[in-house]
Order: sequence, then structure tokens, then C-alpha cells
Amino acid sequence: MIQAIAHFRCILLSSILLVAVGCASNPYTDRSQFLLISENQEVQMGAQAYAQVLKDPNVQISTNPAEVEPVKRVAERIIAAAKRSKYAERAKSFDWEVNVIKDDGTKNAWALPGGKIAFYTGIFPEAKDENGLAAIMGHEVVHALARHGAERMSQNLAAQVGLQAAAIALGGSGVSGQFAMQALGVGTKVGVLLPFSRSHESEADYIGLLLAAEAGYDPREAVRLWQRMAQSSQGAPPEFLSTHPANTTRIADLQKWMPEAMAIYQRADKAPVSQLPPIASPPPKNKPKPKPR
Repeated sequence: MIQAIAHFRCILLSSILLVAVGCASNPYTDRSQFLLISENQEVQMGAQAYAQVLKDPNVQISTNPAEVEPVKRVAERIIAAAKRSKYAERAKSFDWEVNVIKDDGTKNAWALPGGKIAFYTGIFPEAKDENGLAAIMGHEVVHALARHGAERMSQNLAAQVGLQAAAIALGGSGVSGQFAMQALGVGTKVGVLLPFSRSHESEADYIGLLLAAEAGYDPREAVRLWQRMAQSSQGAPPEFLSTHPANTTRIADLQKWMPEAMAIYQRADKAPVSQLPPIASPPPKNKPKPKPR
């Protein structure tokens, strides 16, 4: 009886997936996208996650003009470029918001669905100037514009349904079945979910490079940025078990796309570029860092 109920549940979930699945493709790369989450749901989740981060008592929002103004200047130009891009309709619908989080020990930045952007001051030494900020921000904004978050959630949902079906087929609670399920879980993570995440990162690198160039920032700084990242990320996991491409892969791809980006940059209204302020030595990492992505 229990097995029959589980079997019915699996069929029901599979049916929901088949009915709910949305078909889309990326307008820059033509990559097909698997989407089960509506845009309204995605934007709502992004707004909720952003509000939670800003309300966290451990999060200090910077009000220092030297830290905030460069980020907002870059954001203004990146958002304007997004509104002229192939994502123009979506970019115009976003309720954009930008905050700088005072945390010199965290090298991070993100953009959530709906255009909610956060930069941590700890990433300033890697960015160095507003060209570097633009390279990072273009990349992060593309994650939101390209609906990578909704796609990742959809893949996770589909994987859960697939694993439930496999559990039923393996038949029960034996030790061999448990070991097989563990193996399937690892296989799903490596074979399906993480490669999609790497494709998201590469897609964000490519489109973000073009977006930064359209905004008037020198795209060549993206290569120098990732060279600095490579120097500071020794001991990172191998590419096979990472959600991001290896730094050498990323740099090679950026160099491959550079002629296209430079052609856009040459036609663009050039942005004024200033150096970013220095930060204090990173404090001991004894508190959790909110990472909604």
C-alpha cells in the first residue's frame, strides 16, 4: 500500500512538471531554458530574500559616500544598458535597488530577481576601480535578467522528482538500495545540476561582458579582474565539482569574446572611471555571511 501511494505521488509530481514546464531560450546564446517558476514568483522571492538580508542585524549597510557612490554610478549605467539590451522589457519592469554592505572580509556581490543588487566592500580590492565593478555587476545582473535563479530552482525540482522515481524502481529499504540512491544523488549533482550552473556562469560572463561594454566600461578589465581572482582563490575546488568555471577557462573565454565586446565599447559613450577606496584588513571570520544566491 505504501509503495502504491509513493508510486502515485511520483506520477502526480511528474504530471505537474509536464504541465507546468515553460519553454524559453536565451536571446543572446539561443540556449534552451527549463523553467517551472513564473517571473512573478521569481521576482517576489528575490524581493523577500533581499529584505531579509537588509534586516539581518549582522549586516551593516554602508553610508560612506566613498564606498556607495562608485557602486551606484556603475549601477546606473549598467541598468541603462540593460534597458537597451535584448532584455530591455524585463529590465524596464524591474524595481532596481542597490546597496553596499560594509563587510571588508567578504568578497561577494549578487543581483537577485527583480533587480536587487548588493556589493560587499570586501570585493573592492579585486575590482580595483569602476571598470572592475562593472565587470562584476554586469555578470551578476545577467543572472537576474536571464532568469538563472528560476532555471536552477526548476532543475532542482525536476531532479527531486527523478530521484523519487528511482527510489521506487530500486524497491525499498535495503542497504544496496540506499547506497544506490546515494550514488544517484551524487550523479545528479555532478551530471545535471552543476553543469547547468556552470553554463549559467559562462552565459553571465559573456552577456555581462557585452553589457559592461555597452555601459561604457573597458571590457579588458574583466580579464585582469579574473586574473586577480585566480591569484586569491588558490585551493578552490576543481572545475568538475564547482558551480563556476575554472579561472583559466573563464579567462580564456573572456579573451575569445573580447573582439565583440571591444567593438561595442568603441561605439559606446565612455564612462568616467575612478579608483575604489582601500579597505581595512579583513576581520576574523567569526560570523555568518548572508548569501541568498
